[in-house]
Amino acid sequence: MTADLSPLPELGCYGLAGHSNSPRDLVDEARLAEQLGIGSIFLSERFNTKDAGVLAGAVGAVTERIGIASAATNHNTRHPLVTATMGTTLHRLTGGRYALGLGRGFDMLFDVMGLPRVTSAQIEDAVGIYRTLWSGGSVVGHDGPAGEYPFLMQDPSFDEDIPIMMVAIGEKTLKLAGRIADGVVLHTFFSDETLSRSVQTIRWAAEESGRDPGDVRIWSVLATVEDSISEELRLRKLVGRMATYLQGYGHVLVQVNGWDTADLERFRNDEFVKNFPGAFDAIGTVDDLTRVAGLLPDHWLAASATGSAAQCAKRVADQFDCGADGVILHGATPTELAPVLDAWRTVRPSGRLDHLPANPGRTAS
Repeated sequence: MTADLSPLPELGCYGLAGHSNSPRDLVDEARLAEQLGIGSIFLSERFNTKDAGVLAGAVGAVTERIGIASAATNHNTRHPLVTATMGTTLHRLTGGRYALGLGRGFDMLFDVMGLPRVTSAQIEDAVGIYRTLWSGGSVVGHDGPAGEYPFLMQDPSFDEDIPIMMVAIGEKTLKLAGRIADGVVLHTFFSDETLSRSVQTIRWAAEESGRDPGDVRIWSVLATVEDSISEELRLRKLVGRMATYLQGYGHVLVQVNGWDTADLERFRNDEFVKNFPGAFDAIGTVDDLTRVAGLLPDHWLAASATGSAAQCAKRVADQFDCGADGVILHGATPTELAPVLDAWRTVRPSGRLDHLPANPGRTAS
């Protein structure tokens, strides 16, 4: 690692990337990410040891500059007043560095939890409720897609400027994000063509709804697997992660990329895959992942940053060439990303990205 630790507001990473049984590890990760100059830390939510509000609060308490985003939680797992309170608390705790990120989630999971499946109308309705509460308004006699609420209020003195981000894959959600979101987080393993098209869709939808398309900050998510990490980790972070996505919602990822659905069916119908007892990125061994790698087309895995640090930095540059405003280096810890950050600083366009603010849901301070 070089002595250059200048801020890189255009880059982000995930805290506790993937599965984790030790949320305390996030404290050291966040501190190191900020020290290395990473601009923002994104926090996913899992219903075990990764609560979105708790994790964001921990990062906010041990850092001073880095942007923080929940990417993502779901509007239907908390009462809207509880989510609005979480947002206000984190906004003030972090001095305005926090953005609330929402996603659609997974239908099958909500079915077994006894929760309604998420629709675009619900998300848009919920966002309107949050913004009303954050602006000091009250919600009276509300009966809409997000639910029935006789009376909701936080504080009439509130005037909180809290960005809302959306995690988006399919065209419907991309358009919704363009209409209502301040920032957008795309998905891992987007081809360059898919990334360019997604950016265009978001900006078109923003313009169609009367917004300035440049006011929406769009983050690509680039699986980053640099050569210095072990072979087992490389397999887990690349093959394991791709295979896990294909287990859960492969049809969406394949469709948005225009990939051949026959390749997905071949993967899913493989006896080893069908009988595998969990997520590949969580419990797959080297032998398991090596076997699965043979089922994945090379061009699917090529939608990532691999190889030397310099090669990874080149792939980061490609994301900006495709129209992204920021790049989340996905699946790697800050320690693992240090060589890539060094390489990026040698090719980073001077002055072009320095204006970006710490909050990942904002395009300007």
